[in-house]
Amino acid sequence: MYAIVDIETTGGYADNHRITEIAIYHHNGIEVTDHFYTLVNPGRKIPQYITGLTGITTEMVAGAPPFEEVAESILRLLEDRIFVAHNAHFDYSFFEEGV
Repeated sequence: MYAIVDIETTGGYADNHRITEIAIYHHNGIEVTDHFYTLVNPGRKIPQYITGLTGITTEMVAGAPPFEEVAESILRLLEDRIFVAHNAHFDYSFFEEGV
């Protein structure tokens, strides 16, 4: 029913920045039924101020998959679900840009 999403990124605009972390929880209105989590290699250095906000460093994502490797799985997790996020427009814009 719901896909509760949280992402972290290298900055504030999907056209210039990339995802560094994704968490998706499925919720049926009563309980969490599934979850997915991964760090994502953005293919660029994470700015120091972003590391200060998120705690995610360039070194932490160096061995993580790039978005292209997890995109299909993410699309399946979001398919036919209500997209829920703290800042849904922001989070969703990165999925639109990345796919």
